[in-house]
Amino acid sequence: MAYQGRPAPRTVRSGGGSGQDRATTANMAVPSGKARWPSRKSYAAIDLGTNNCRLLIAKPSADGFVVVDAFSRIVRLGEGLAATGTLSEAAIERAISALSVCADKLCRRQVTLARSVATEACRRAANGAEFIERVYRETGIALDIISAQEEARLAVLGCHALLEPGDGPALIFDIGGGSTELVLVDSSGPAPRIIDWLSAPWGVVSLTESEADDMGNRKGRLAAYERMRARVAESFAPFAARLPDAQGTERLLGTSGTVTTLASLHLNLPKYNRRMIDGLIVPTPSMRGIARRLSGMALDERRRLPSIGTERADLVVAGCAILEGIMDVWPAERLGIADRGIREGILRCLMDQRL
Repeated sequence: MAYQGRPAPRTVRSGGGSGQDRATTANMAVPSGKARWPSRKSYAAIDLGTNNCRLLIAKPSADGFVVVDAFSRIVRLGEGLAATGTLSEAAIERAISALSVCADKLCRRQVTLARSVATEACRRAANGAEFIERVYRETGIALDIISAQEEARLAVLGCHALLEPGDGPALIFDIGGGSTELVLVDSSGPAPRIIDWLSAPWGVVSLTESEADDMGNRKGRLAAYERMRARVAESFAPFAARLPDAQGTERLLGTSGTVTTLASLHLNLPKYNRRMIDGLIVPTPSMRGIARRLSGMALDERRRLPSIGTERADLVVAGCAILEGIMDVWPAERLGIADRGIREGILRCLMDQRL
């Protein structure tokens, strides 16, 4: 099916993991990206998450890399996982369909080196390994189920360049479909050093599924939102207790569909525009205000907002609850928005040849 008889690009695999990874401290080195990169090779990164399947193909350039192709599709691989413990056949079919598109692009772009990773849904699912084998049979893509620690490292590597200058540690976070990674970094050196991190078991899919379907009235919706916020706060509590005391100079950077969506609403964009969002700095009170407004809206109301649409309307409220929980534990005045993350981190590692 995939590759149409052509050999697949060489795939780099690196010590994946399974289960719920936790750590109190993790002084992980993050590559600086200063290696001399070849100029003509094409590299690819695939990130198969609980909600999205994303591909990025790029070539090295003097100051980083140039994207030559990209693909993103919401596949909801983790839909129903919390209730059954397994990936459903419908979710698997959606993911394989998206990955087949990725496989075709890898061939057409003559990718030299690729790394493809799967995250929380495959870590949790009892049939995760079977799914990985099926993907390879049907598409030629070798997915690596990475640990939560590796997921956090790649996210930091992919977006840390957007951190505002400043003193003291900064918090970088990634709100996923099945988990949320919080990473405290020291950015005083040429490359960020991870001081501490947490992978919490709540993402936009898993937290949405913890509540009943959209409530019929505003009071019920607000009550459901507070229950979600309480679950998030409980999962963040051990990490929050280890964070340094607030100094009034906190820096906060987020990468996820939640933060890019809310940033679009902050700017009142008629449709999503990555150039206006990636690197944007938004006052955190504005993000809280948008989150509270969305939490009281009915599903149909959210669907009519151009920056949300039908695909994210049912998940965005859970994202808001997670985002507010993050702003509670790290009370920064401003939030940096990154439309980049794991894929960019993978590409930098591949181009540095350090995986």
